[in-house]
Amino acid sequence: MDGKLKVSNYMVREVVSIPPDYTVEQARKKLIETEFHGLPVAENGNIIGFVTAKELLRAIDRPNDKVRDIIKVGTITVSPDMDIDDASRVLFRYGLRNVPVVDENGVAVGMLSNIDIIRSHIEKATPNKINMLKVFLEKKHGVCIAIKRRVIPIEMIRPTQHEVFADELRGRQYEIKRGLVEPLIVIQKNSHYVLVDGHHRVLAARDMGVRQFQAFVLEPDREIELGMERSAEELGVRTLDDVKIIQSSHHPLVQVYTRLLKDEMPAGENK
Repeated sequence: MDGKLKVSNYMVREVVSIPPDYTVEQARKKLIETEFHGLPVAENGNIIGFVTAKELLRAIDRPNDKVRDIIKVGTITVSPDMDIDDASRVLFRYGLRNVPVVDENGVAVGMLSNIDIIRSHIEKATPNKINMLKVFLEKKHGVCIAIKRRVIPIEMIRPTQHEVFADELRGRQYEIKRGLVEPLIVIQKNSHYVLVDGHHRVLAARDMGVRQFQAFVLEPDREIELGMERSAEELGVRTLDDVKIIQSSHHPLVQVYTRLLKDEMPAGENK
């Protein structure tokens, strides 16, 4: 591995394909059962084509026609070792929503969708958030900070945000169900983890019955006092149960790169 993210990091590995002798009606019913907008057509384990929802719609008045008679010969595919950015260009250039992922033998090993591409780009932003926070905290507190990626217990997380939006919680639950599990950003203390980024994510996951969550953990080489944690305590926020859920208004969907509170920000940067 050269460190770059591959198609295999994001593809859905459960491949749903249909044989070319399926009727239009059979293919339509099968497609409805999936989350995709088209299905690979496979014969003897090899991909020979791809049927789209549009092709099935065009043939809707011919329900007994065979799929092999309504699809184009061959299909665009990507390989599991392809760079995810190159794969995104393939989907974009050809206007595809889904593309089969095939190995060197032509056997389907996964499916890649434009949703998976979006997920990959969202997750790429996380390292920048972490590095900015690391540099700031090291400079402010005179510490060295190690960054580890771990699964942490939700019950050990201490929030620093006093309210979240109900509609955003529902949106985050949808994302989690679809596989977008962007890690939290936390700072390790002796007995708990201070949550810097990911309040909606962790509350949504908890409401779904999740007990652990992936996180990027910033580990200072000594205990430090965090203004964001002190401010949260002053607001009466010590556990996730203390976070107020706002029902009456909507989340503004603005980009927030950290949850640093006023006294945690460098002079001139709290805007």
